Amino acid sequence: MAESGGTGMRKSSRRSRFDPAGPVTGLFFMALAGLFLADGLADENVLSATTLLPVVLIGLGLVGTVRVLTRSRRRDLR
Repeated sequence: MAESGGTGMRKSSRRSRFDPAGPVTGLFFMALAGLFLADGLADENVLSATTLLPVVLIGLGLVGTVRVLTRSRRRDLR
């Protein structure tokens, strides 16, 4: 039989917490993909480029803010 040395996985006594950075980022990019898909399938523009660019930049700023605020949670999950 093999010995159970230090190579096995240890059970952490810490309770795993929900990290919202991944789902928020996923929702943002899914919404952005939906906008691009709707724009491609429609006969006319759904959003003009002057509206779409600020929406993308504001969304990336929000995603970045959530990732910075939840950085300590991601360090604890490793």
